[in-house]
Amino acid sequence: MDDDVSVSLKRDLALVLYDWLARTSAAGRPVEVADQAEQRALWDLESALESILPETLQEGYAERVARARHRVRDQGA
Repeated sequence: MDDDVSVSLKRDLALVLYDWLARTSAAGRPVEVADQAEQRALWDLESALESILPETLQEGYAERVARARHRVRDQGA
């Protein structure tokens, strides 16, 4: 299995997602969706990831996510 994935986004979608992520980062927690465009962008990103991640439909999904979180976490966190 390849460890790299790529998602292609339209520039407007990327800008809307970036703005929501930047506000979330500044708040230190997920912020409320401020506009329907943000909800649409999040749905579209989820759909794009689901289409390239077969793990989402495989048995043992929760365990796979737990292991991925462990690998992604900052050291000592």
